[in-house]
Amino acid sequence: MTDLLVRLQPIFHDVFDSTDLRIVRESSASSIEGWDSLTHIHLVSSVEREFGIRFALGELEELKNVGDMLDLIERKKAQ
Repeated sequence: MTDLLVRLQPIFHDVFDSTDLRIVRESSASSIEGWDSLTHIHLVSSVEREFGIRFALGELEELKNVGDMLDLIERKKAQ
């Protein structure tokens, strides 16, 4: 598990109120129960706070799974 994925795990636990939830790069809204538009906003906000970054709307629209989010976080942190 990558360092970023390890840092994302507790965010997902908090947002989805489930300490049993285990995310992988392939995890997505279709594979995680309760991932709807409202939880997505909460998730994005929490990720931005944790990593000290801001996502543009266009960037978020391109995300298909947790792996895409991890890649985007890495790009943002490298800027």
